[in-house]
Amino acid sequence: MTIAKSLADAAAQIIAAGRWLDTKGWAPATAGNYSMRLADGSFAITVSGWHKGRLTEDGVMRVDADGRSLDGKKPSAETALHMALYARFPAVNAVLHSHSPEAVGMSRAYAGAPAYTLAGHEMLKVLPGFTTHDAAFDLPIVDNSQDMADIIGALAPAMLAESPPPAYLIRGHGLYGWGRDMAEAERVIEGVEWMVAAELAEARFRESMR
Repeated sequence: MTIAKSLADAAAQIIAAGRWLDTKGWAPATAGNYSMRLADGSFAITVSGWHKGRLTEDGVMRVDADGRSLDGKKPSAETALHMALYARFPAVNAVLHSHSPEAVGMSRAYAGAPAYTLAGHEMLKVLPGFTTHDAAFDLPIVDNSQDMADIIGALAPAMLAESPPPAYLIRGHGLYGWGRDMAEAERVIEGVEWMVAAELAEARFRESMR
């Protein structure tokens, strides 16, 4: 478990994550928001409106546990979603939000579904708590809302479960994933995004065989 020692430390990791996600095509336009817990009890988060593949230190700011700006900059509109995860999971130190077309498309295609099950993938083993491909992971899907309290409330059953997930999807919007450090958060995001893309590839192959 690694907590960023300073804003500069967190900014360096967040900037690197933004560039990595952008190369994947998972950070289009100004979409996405990333954060880290800081050693002093505050949090580093991306400033609203920045292209995440072009972040600099000016694009990362500090907020308190209630998501209030500590340096006069404007945080992401979804800051409350990050703060809810940090409050619920004391071991979580990094949160990422990606926007792949596959994950967004899947969440729209399965309109009304509360979750999408990923089963039998070798990639399941990158998720915390999974040690075999012979398992299943129910990825929660919640409806989008301009009111972050609606999203947090809809997620409550999954987040309060005995074995809570390390990721969730907002329908038509994108994937949230988190971890004990930035490396684990990146593994969760990449693993889930890969499994969703693999499901789509399988469906296409099966359709071609009919």
